Amino acid sequence: MRIALGIEYCGTAFHGWQSQAGGGTVQDALEAALRGIAGGPVGVLCAGRTDAGVHATHQVVHFDTLVERPLTAWVRGVNSHLPEGVAVRWAQPVAAEFHARFSARGRRYRYLLLNRPQRPGLWQGRVGWFHWPLDLAVMQAASARLLGEHDFSAFRAADCQAKSPIKTMSRAEVRQCGNMFVFDFEASAFLHHMVRNLVGTLVYIGKGTQSPSWVDELLQMKDRKLAAPTFSPDGLYFRGPVYEPHWGLPDPDDDFLDGMLK
Repeated sequence: MRIALGIEYCGTAFHGWQSQAGGGTVQDALEAALRGIAGGPVGVLCAGRTDAGVHATHQVVHFDTLVERPLTAWVRGVNSHLPEGVAVRWAQPVAAEFHARFSARGRRYRYLLLNRPQRPGLWQGRVGWFHWPLDLAVMQAASARLLGEHDFSAFRAADCQAKSPIKTMSRAEVRQCGNMFVFDFEASAFLHHMVRNLVGTLVYIGKGTQSPSWVDELLQMKDRKLAAPTFSPDGLYFRGPVYEPHWGLPDPDDDFLDGMLK
């Protein structure tokens, strides 16, 4: 039997998603909790790996098991074994052909950026921060230039393992809620550090260092060294994969992010 889970986590206390020898990752915590319910080892595969400090409102994973448990066991039971900062939101049987990563036709990210002279206190670890005033209009003009199919090599980490830097961006928006800027991106897939590098570039434009046309230049030059520095992971949220409706999985419900900004 193949089971899919919807997971949310605060990445502040974890060393990223992917399991590692020293432990301390979200995958390590989840697999240990699943083992407590399944009575044996359980390996999970996720829709999108996240780096240390990055959060997720709707990570999706799948695993195979021969044991029969009620779906509540895969939710409340697993949550009782998980550390603070990570929780299973739902569990659902899926077809054997379903794959959390390869069945996704897109992925969504959000970046929250606090824009004020003082560093965050209450939001520490959950938002990025920039102290100089930013111009929303020019960042919106710049983000619109990211839409469509492009070679995003200028926004790719040096150790990125993706086979191709060519991705299709279907959403790249910036809005402002008081002193918080909200960046939303949706694409067929993302390169390593791509969102954080995009945010860094848009901030350079927003503070007046560059014009919106700089985005076009960077896309054409395909040189990471010419773009802005990688922005902090603190404000980055993986909002989940996009699946075809026939898989029947729950839609992500992370409107609380919007509610917190009002």
